[in-house]
Amino acid sequence: MLKKLLKVCAVFMIFFKCAASIRCFECNSMNNSMCLDPTIYDKETINNFLPITECGRGIYSANNEFFCRKIIQTILHKGYEPEVRVTRSCGWVRHHRDCYKADNEDHLETVCQCFDNECNSATVRKSALALVLGATVMMYL
Repeated sequence: MLKKLLKVCAVFMIFFKCAASIRCFECNSMNNSMCLDPTIYDKETINNFLPITECGRGIYSANNEFFCRKIIQTILHKGYEPEVRVTRSCGWVRHHRDCYKADNEDHLETVCQCFDNECNSATVRKSALALVLGATVMMYL
């Protein structure tokens, strides 16, 4: 009995970690110019100066899937040159399109979402269902 319980606990610990955990860049080009385009820097420089956060650490929500988001804003100042800002962060409410544009009175915006660690674009992983099924099977072993 104890062996079964330990197996189930181990599977659920993996389930919580895999289902909710994704690493994303967390920055704003207003205070960190590396946020504009991290791909031009080597891995060591990125690791030292561009923060990466683990989204939803230890939290699982059946309704939300954590992902990475990148927002490019062109801020339109009247009488001045437009200013481009990039924000990279975690997201949890998914848009129906992976990228979309918004044209507002004072700024233009492109928002993209992706589903892999430190990503720019990727496909969604569907490992949560497999883990739940695996836990159920292990309960009966």
